[in-house]
Amino acid sequence: MSGIMREKVVVITGGTSGIGQVAAGRLAEMGARIILIARDRGRAEQTLKRLREKGPSVNHSAFYADLSSLAELRRVGQEVSSGEARIDILINNAGAIFDRRRVTADGFERTFATNHLSYFVLTQLLLPRLREANHARIINTSSDAHRVAAIDFNDLQLTRGYAPFKAYGRTKLCNILFTRELSRRLAGTGITANALHPGFVATRFGDHNEGALELLFRVGKLFALSPEKGAETLIYLASSSAVENVTGQYFFKCKPKGPARRAQDDVAAKRLWDETEKLVGMSRQAVNA
Repeated sequence: MSGIMREKVVVITGGTSGIGQVAAGRLAEMGARIILIARDRGRAEQTLKRLREKGPSVNHSAFYADLSSLAELRRVGQEVSSGEARIDILINNAGAIFDRRRVTADGFERTFATNHLSYFVLTQLLLPRLREANHARIINTSSDAHRVAAIDFNDLQLTRGYAPFKAYGRTKLCNILFTRELSRRLAGTGITANALHPGFVATRFGDHNEGALELLFRVGKLFALSPEKGAETLIYLASSSAVENVTGQYFFKCKPKGPARRAQDDVAAKRLWDETEKLVGMSRQAVNA
């Protein structure tokens, strides 16, 4: 299998720990050049060191941004786009859950900003480079947490009744609806867009919280999948020729899986896209149809 990703350019968020780090390492072993978009410089440097050990001749790199910030997203998107002639694979994998409602400098609820808006904005900014590739792929990490979620378009960011898992599940539903609408808009371009559920994985996810939520994650991870196991579907979607032309699907264990009924609502998918455009001020981007 080594070499099948040779000369492929892979941009990944959330690639310095957990399933993202495992996927970055495995894709590097296959020959890909990895571009990390990370927040923590220390973890990014450690990850780059491991990637370079796998392929000393490949110029892996890292860019730094707080993905909950629109200004930093725009900056890093421009930096990556300016340095690349093409991008073959974009993996939107960064995610978070917060024990209490927090608002970013842009005024967005932080779970919503990190887990949904970052996927939307970064994809839009890098789309011109994805269009330059042959059969580019966009992969969005979601979760089966979406199955118990619903979207209230009158209160997208939970100004009322905030709860950590409610907010997280809603953003994971947003990931699938975004993938669905993105796939529709990219039909005929050769660019595919798919989402996945990695399973509950023992990673750093949730570690920044305190109290009952932190304890819940600590206990739960005793029974969770290893990052290596959890990364399998992510690696599959990035590298397998079997899914080269598959788009708009939700995957689990390297196979398509039907998402919840609410995640198959095309009207809701389009409305979420339109509402997100308004929020981030990107209504004239190239994926507008």
